[in-house]
Amino acid sequence: MQNRMMSMPVVKQEVVDFMRDKQKKLPGQLGELEKEANENGVPIIPHETVVFMQFLLGQLQPKNILEIGTAIGFSASLMSQFVGEDGHVTTIDRFDVMIEKAKKNLVKLGLTDKITLLEGQAADILPTLTEQYDFIFMDSAKAKYIEFLPYCLNVLKKGGVLMIDDVLQGGTILEPIESIHRSQRAIHRKLNELFDVVTNHPDLTSSLVPLGDGVLLITKEAETVKL
Repeated sequence: MQNRMMSMPVVKQEVVDFMRDKQKKLPGQLGELEKEANENGVPIIPHETVVFMQFLLGQLQPKNILEIGTAIGFSASLMSQFVGEDGHVTTIDRFDVMIEKAKKNLVKLGLTDKITLLEGQAADILPTLTEQYDFIFMDSAKAKYIEFLPYCLNVLKKGGVLMIDDVLQGGTILEPIESIHRSQRAIHRKLNELFDVVTNHPDLTSSLVPLGDGVLLITKEAETVKL
């Protein structure tokens, strides 16, 4: 079920429109995939987040990337442009419909050797991962972010960055839980728990960025982080 909160801008709509219109468009087949997804209401990261991610990954130059929440494979395909010849992207998804679309898109874009798609519940897959990652992008079930956080930090390298998407719930995250619709209260509670854990932790550096429905950036400052 789509979370309607995610479509509520956390900054003025005119500013959102400006950021989307003014910033460089994606070329080629990836640009076509972005355009097609937006025209058909397929959930992908908004263009202002696309551009931010391009800038961030260009600075970080990661070699090994993990994504939680493949959807149609758009973000994984975008990130694969920044890992170099020897780098790789691993992405996880549990929805059969999205997995099928992602597989087709990865074939179309010629990225099947660059991106590995793991099928199943992230809660089951994350504890089995043995590699270390320079960058992790989490864009999945919002109420599960706090559950996935320890596993992500365990496989994130010291100095690595964890980017978590859609964390502001259309700006309602700061409102008292009594004012939140019952269907959204679990997400509201879990996201606030995530903020409390991350922003106060001595071994994590974090920043909230008002892009899309909000992005939380986390840097791991120690080899081992206990929550």
